[in-house]
Amino acid sequence: MAAGMPLLVALHGAGEQARGLVAGSLGWRDDYALERGDRRLHAPPLTREDFESFVQPGRLAELNTSLVNVPFEGLAVACPYTPRIQTLEGAKRWATWLERTLLPRARKDAGLAPNARIGIDGVSMGGRLALLLGLGRPDLFDAVGALQPALAVDEAGFFCDLAAAAQRERPRPLRLVTSEADAFRDAIHVLSEGLTRRGIEHRLLVTPGPHDYAWNRGPGSIEMLLWHDRVLRGRPAV
Repeated sequence: MAAGMPLLVALHGAGEQARGLVAGSLGWRDDYALERGDRRLHAPPLTREDFESFVQPGRLAELNTSLVNVPFEGLAVACPYTPRIQTLEGAKRWATWLERTLLPRARKDAGLAPNARIGIDGVSMGGRLALLLGLGRPDLFDAVGALQPALAVDEAGFFCDLAAAAQRERPRPLRLVTSEADAFRDAIHVLSEGLTRRGIEHRLLVTPGPHDYAWNRGPGSIEMLLWHDRVLRGRPAV
C-alpha cells in the first residue's frame, strides 16, 4: 500500500449483521464482490456483466471514458462488523471506537500515512449508519456516501438538518445512491430534494436494479469504490 492512499470504511447491511461478527465483517468481500469490483476497475473497460446488468448504456460509457482519462488507483478498505445502530447518539458512541481503535489499526495495517484521507459509506442499514457517522462526526471523515440507505420519508428533515450542520463545520463530498426498485427510493429522493432546497451540495445517483445482493455486487461495489477513489484524491467525481 502507498502511504498516500486513502482509506474507506465500508459498512454492510442488516443481513450480515444478523449472521454474526465474522460473516458480517466479510460481507463486502464474500457477499458483495468488492474484490471483483476492485479488479475490474483496475482493468477497464467495464461491462454490463460487471454491474450484474444494472447499468444504463450512457452511464457505462461515462464510467469507461472516465477510467481511460483518469485510471482508478485504488483504496484501502476497512470493513468492520456493523451493529444495528439507528440513532445519532448511538452512532456517535460507536464513532469513538472507530476513532480510537479501527482507524489507527487500519492505517497501520495498510501502511497509510497518519493523515490519510478517510471516506465512509455503506449499504442499506450500513448506508443509514454511514450518514449518521459521517454527518454526526464531520471531524473524522473527508467524504460521506450512502448506498440505498434505510431511511423513512419522515426522517428526511432530520438528515437535512444534520447535513447542514456538518457541511457548515467542514464542507466535503456527499453522495446518495438509490435504484429504480429500491425500497427506500422515495425517502432518498425526498432527502435529496430537501438538501437541494437548502443549498447543500451533494450528488444523487439512481441506477437500475432492486434492493438486494445482486445490486450490491454490481453498482454497489463499483460505484462506491470509484467515487471514493476520486473524491478522496481531490478529483472530480464521475
